[in-house]
Amino acid sequence: MRKTIFLCAALCVLSGAARGQKVEIIMATLAPTDSEWYKVMENMSAEWRRISNGNVNLSIRAGGVAGDEPDAVRRLRSGSIQAAGLTSAGLGDIDLGVAALQIPMMFANYEELDYVRDRIAPKLEKRIEDKGYLVLNWGDAGWVRFFSTKPVQRLDDLRKLKLFTWAGESTEEELWKANGFRVVPLAATDIAQQLETHGIEAVPTTALYAETAQLYKVAKFMCDVKWAPLVGATIVSKAAWVKIPAAQRDPMLAAARKSGEALKNDVRSQDTRAIETMTKGQPGKRAITLTVTTLDPAALAEWRQQTEAIYPKMKGKMVPPDLFEEVHRLRDEYRVQHTVKTPVKVDAKSTATSDSQGTVADKGKAK
Repeated sequence: MRKTIFLCAALCVLSGAARGQKVEIIMATLAPTDSEWYKVMENMSAEWRRISNGNVNLSIRAGGVAGDEPDAVRRLRSGSIQAAGLTSAGLGDIDLGVAALQIPMMFANYEELDYVRDRIAPKLEKRIEDKGYLVLNWGDAGWVRFFSTKPVQRLDDLRKLKLFTWAGESTEEELWKANGFRVVPLAATDIAQQLETHGIEAVPTTALYAETAQLYKVAKFMCDVKWAPLVGATIVSKAAWVKIPAAQRDPMLAAARKSGEALKNDVRSQDTRAIETMTKGQPGKRAITLTVTTLDPAALAEWRQQTEAIYPKMKGKMVPPDLFEEVHRLRDEYRVQHTVKTPVKVDAKSTATSDSQGTVADKGKAK
């Protein structure tokens, strides 16, 4: 009899293993359900179901229904959700390291960002893993620019406006205030309403988000300064991840990485398209268009000078010093490797060479 009971129990266990353990993963994101971000997350969810034979169900709470990013991080810690698509604002509540990829005016283009991120990603992922989370993929949501209800040409113009900043980011808030800005800490989910009621007058965000959330209909001016790339990542708690059979984790991680790469490439093209749509208006609809302010060289140099002047204050408070220095070094390393020297005619008897940043690199007599 005991042997029969043991055999039945063993068969039940084996049967359960064959069917696979059901794993429910709830993921929060601010991305609206009609956005490119959400579509890619849905594709990843479908791939996970396929790989796991339907045993892993990824349920996406989009559009901020699970709260702002700080709320999402709190829910991750409590276990009420198991995954999240976060920007650097939310990731910073887990580990400050990701802020190294979002230093204002550090990067001039995506090539510089990719070069640096590819080289420090393992270090950032290790820091996040030590906090209890696995990075499924990295991404970015376009360049952060300033959208405002009044034109902004210089930083002093921005100082006159009520500027949105993430609630709970006390160090960032203090840094803005110390440099003469009128910041209003809010949840990201309150931006649209506060613009409508004049609670805020300027928002640092991406063109794609401004279009998707229709912010440009109130904040009708965009200052075309590439302030920083809006960097983010999709993460899952290790406690939830280890519930998935080991044989399925690598294929699922590969699917997540592939989704992240697809999203990155798509978002970058959509960011440019979003600006065109907002400035030209939508066909067949009453035109509510965006006005883009393009800076002259003197104004851009002023932005850069004033921004770089606060770098020493950012190190240690907002960005770990070692990562700040490493990002700066890698960025400069890329620029040295990719400087394009082209001859520039100075006068009839001399020439100069100009690098890709538009600076004179060398002078000499023409032969």
